[in-house]
Amino acid sequence: MGDIIKFPDASASMNNTVSEIKQILEQSRVTVATQVNQALIAAYWKIGEIIVKYEQNDQIRAAYGEKTLLYLSRELTKELGKGFSRSNIYNMRQLYVCYPKFQTLSGKLSWSHYCELLMISDTDKRSFYEKECVNSSWSVRELKRQIDSSLFERLLLSKGDANKQTLLDLASQGVDYSTPDGMIKDPYVFEFLGIPEDRPMLESDLEKALVRRIEDFLLELGNGFMFVGTQQRVTINNTHYYVDMVFYNKIIHAYVLIELKTKKLTPEAAGQINMYLNYYATEVNDPDDNPPIGIILCADKDDITAEYALGGLSNQIFASRYILHMPNKEQLIAQVEAVISKWNSHRDKE
Repeated sequence: MGDIIKFPDASASMNNTVSEIKQILEQSRVTVATQVNQALIAAYWKIGEIIVKYEQNDQIRAAYGEKTLLYLSRELTKELGKGFSRSNIYNMRQLYVCYPKFQTLSGKLSWSHYCELLMISDTDKRSFYEKECVNSSWSVRELKRQIDSSLFERLLLSKGDANKQTLLDLASQGVDYSTPDGMIKDPYVFEFLGIPEDRPMLESDLEKALVRRIEDFLLELGNGFMFVGTQQRVTINNTHYYVDMVFYNKIIHAYVLIELKTKKLTPEAAGQINMYLNYYATEVNDPDDNPPIGIILCADKDDITAEYALGGLSNQIFASRYILHMPNKEQLIAQVEAVISKWNSHRDKE
């Protein structure tokens, strides 16, 4: 056995050297992976362009039709191996159709991201999810989850009567996290907890379940949220109160206090979180922090109660429902279309 090399007088320096080398190698691997990804997407886009231009010949289209993709799949698989299934060839074709200008494709998204995005036929909706993917660095799994949870429709509906400008802003920019009302959803979807919809639940049980799945909860909350803790103590005149969950949002530079209510929204809940917000603004906030924000997550609410309970308060408090299963996508899409149609009809009468 060889002697073990020791550096008794320079161990800290040697550790720093090792860390520096590791960092260089890790960064180079990321760079290589990014370059490979960009080259792959460029190649697939070019293949899509070739297929579309080939199909534009009326005689060829009439003679072969849909058989073109099947033929290409067989021949390319025979020549080049895996990666050229009929569905993958179809996605290459759709990549060019949906993004006729290559410069509009993001180098930050993988081919797997684009395969998910290409399944969205609505241009505005696809653009929204693409922007959010880039802005929030979603993995493919996170993207699929947000699409399945109808995030686009939920955000439109949570802003009240959706209008065309709101739709265009979401489609072109994604969520505006620079303002509190821009990041609020209604409802929030907690399907990742795996809790049956009809199971009675205590607020403490819901809190514990969310903490166990904190990464999923942070994803549902949105970009910029950092978890501070649960049951954060607020002491006023020697009486202790406890905030259910506290987060900090680094984009808006503000604490976000969440109260969980497993029943319907009540005016008492608004008064309770308003007291907590006043305490945080006075006792906890640093000079550079913006005023804290409150969210009451409840199993149900009605707009009239929410209006009277939250109206006139100096603090920003939002009431949102939570649901324990994925929403019905068809119903949400129909609601969004009805609201936009109503807005367009009202605009035409002016």
